[in-house]
Amino acid sequence: MTFDTEFVLRVLPEFLKATLVTFKIAGIAILASMLVASVNAAILFFRLRGFAFLVRLYVELARNTPLLIQLFFLYFALPSLGIRLSGMTTAILAMTFLGGGYMTEVFRAGMEAVPKSQLESGLALGLSRMQLLREIVLPQAMRIGTPALFATFVFLLKETTVVSAVSVPEIMYTTTNYIALYYKTYEMLAVMTGIYLVMFLPLSALLSALERRYRHGQFGT
Repeated sequence: MTFDTEFVLRVLPEFLKATLVTFKIAGIAILASMLVASVNAAILFFRLRGFAFLVRLYVELARNTPLLIQLFFLYFALPSLGIRLSGMTTAILAMTFLGGGYMTEVFRAGMEAVPKSQLESGLALGLSRMQLLREIVLPQAMRIGTPALFATFVFLLKETTVVSAVSVPEIMYTTTNYIALYYKTYEMLAVMTGIYLVMFLPLSALLSALERRYRHGQFGT
């Protein structure tokens, strides 16, 4: 069986569009997840009774249920309650739910790594608890958690492959669609693999560099 280069070149623009959709979903989900994690981190920092329990429950639920189940719940179960979401909205909400859970743990670990002496010094200087959180705790927590945070970004970008289950035209959906229509299995898998390698190899190298910098204590200097 010969490799149909002409067909690949003809459909390549559609794969480029799918790649943009993939980055759009991942980008929005990452930003929304960071916002969710920041709110959760504040709740945990202030130890708000009741709310802290809900945050811990959310984290366990988000991290211990597959993204596919979350997608199916939003896309297929909610319509029975009169709530209908598009595939794109479903993908962003589900990935935000998942990413928020993981990033909350990253922020929490970073916050716990901030020396207590700095917190005591901030309080002694008259900083309010909100100022302490904003000026001292969160900036250091994010620096400390940079490698883990970036790893979560890469993880969420990889998880976009799952959202094809709700008909979002990202890379995986486009690949399976063209295979079903034209039976160009080898060509489409080759294109998909090439795109993912171009996406993830530089990100993997950057993550390795961040981890090396962290090990050598070069963050926050």
